[in-house]
Amino acid sequence: MDVQLLTILIVAATFILYIGVAIWARAGSTSEFYVAGGGVPPLLNGMATAADWMSAASFLSMAGLISFMGYQGTQYLLGWTGGYVLLALLLAPYLRKFGKFTIPDFIGERYYSQTARLVALICALFVSFTYVVGQMKGVGVAFSRFLEVDFTTGIIIGAGIVFFYAVLGGMKGITYTQVAQYCVLIFAYLVPAIFISVLMVDNPIPQLGLGGKLEDGTYLLDKLDQVSRDLGFAEYTTSHKGKVDLFFVTAALMFGTAGLPHVIVRFFTVPKVRDARLSAGYALIFIAILYTTAPAIAGFARTNLLDTVNDKSYSEMPAWFSKWENTGLLKFEDKNGDGKIQYYNDQNLEFVTSVAGPKGWEGSELNVDADIIVLANPEIAKLPDWVVALVVAGGLAAALSTAAGLLLVIATSISHDLLKKWLKPNITEKNELRAARGTIAVAVVIAAYFGINPPGFVAQVVAWAFGLAAASFFPAIVLGIFYKRMNKEGAIAGMLTGLIFTGVYIIYFKYGAGTPGQYLFGISPEGIGTLGMLLNFAVSLSVCKYTAAPPENVQRLVEDIRIPAGAGGASDH
Repeated sequence: MDVQLLTILIVAATFILYIGVAIWARAGSTSEFYVAGGGVPPLLNGMATAADWMSAASFLSMAGLISFMGYQGTQYLLGWTGGYVLLALLLAPYLRKFGKFTIPDFIGERYYSQTARLVALICALFVSFTYVVGQMKGVGVAFSRFLEVDFTTGIIIGAGIVFFYAVLGGMKGITYTQVAQYCVLIFAYLVPAIFISVLMVDNPIPQLGLGGKLEDGTYLLDKLDQVSRDLGFAEYTTSHKGKVDLFFVTAALMFGTAGLPHVIVRFFTVPKVRDARLSAGYALIFIAILYTTAPAIAGFARTNLLDTVNDKSYSEMPAWFSKWENTGLLKFEDKNGDGKIQYYNDQNLEFVTSVAGPKGWEGSELNVDADIIVLANPEIAKLPDWVVALVVAGGLAAALSTAAGLLLVIATSISHDLLKKWLKPNITEKNELRAARGTIAVAVVIAAYFGINPPGFVAQVVAWAFGLAAASFFPAIVLGIFYKRMNKEGAIAGMLTGLIFTGVYIIYFKYGAGTPGQYLFGISPEGIGTLGMLLNFAVSLSVCKYTAAPPENVQRLVEDIRIPAGAGGASDH
């Protein structure tokens, strides 16, 4: 049985499982559609949260970025992990106490303003759409290679599946589907990592295998450093960008995490505050299993890729090479006509002058999309076909689980925060549910379109979403919880400032005339959300100081939500 047939069978089996779970757990009310009725056990909610959290960026792209960026890529690992801890400890219990299951709802009530609600709604849609585009690209990458359909068709198939169980089950269906998806994705991530760790360094624990010795007695990381230097790249274990940008990107990912709507809403699906804290702890354990494995996969993959392709004859390349070429995500151009693959850093002028030029090399001949590394890794390492197929199923589970959570946030923002809380306060529950499902249909189409025309690598696109969340939501939420003097004027001014500044900066440097040499303080678009957040804080506090204090009842409410004991269920009133 070849790898394509195995992949089809395994992926089909997982899709049938997800659809079956969605049918079994379908939502029958707005409470079940928005927050699963508030009755999910903490352990299962922890697994669902982990699946919601570990998107295509975590499963597919993070190890790929670390593989190519080396030490510098750990900013994604540190930022996302630290951000989850920040969210679980600093914000989630208090938001759960407040009893509103969307951020716009919290901001609208806390800042006693429909304008604040609208600004928060716009921010939520901005962040969620940016994030979901990354998931759709991940779906397309997996389908286009292993089911051997074109990229566009792959995204359409994935969008259809997630549309079905998101519309049918709402948060209740998504939650239990995500439990199944977590089991699939973590198994799919660990199996090849353990396989390769044993084969390369004879250690079944990948996290320890990264520091192990190869057959020739050299340490894996020492070899990676040496090979990287030999090809003109920066050493794998050192930072090759400024420390300022490293800090700002890590901080943007951390603070952006704490403002992600689809993760925060998970803490409303459990019966009480204690369960929210417990599920956060479970989720951190489940997340850590994958996140501590990612650097090992990155190191193994980079080593095997360089050993397999560099300065080797193109005609001798294994079958996986030409199949990835067919997707357009791996490209070889024989610039000097010698039939060999020269893969090196042709941006390093010293290397080009001293090494590449004398050898007759004329620019790097290989272009590898970072998003393919995890999927290609088992084939590069010559693992069994069933392992290759399993990784595809895991990648799809990661992308679809997060996409479903994001689509639900988009639907909730429109049907609950825009219609129910503002435009049509007397809308019936049935019509509100119908509006939510219709919104998901529209959102799927938009997300699929931008997934087909992605603006960057999966993790890059997701990093922009986190930056937008950090610059817009985080200050409003933190000040709303911990500073009772914070008023609506300050919150609105701060959110608009952070969102506009960060969005304009990203667009200018990614799609406009800006170049890396013009970065403000050396901060890349992936890290600018941190500066946007600081501006948000500054504007919010300044405006607040010169405008009227919030009403007494709002200030009492703030004092109350800082005492999370005895919280009731989430309310949609």
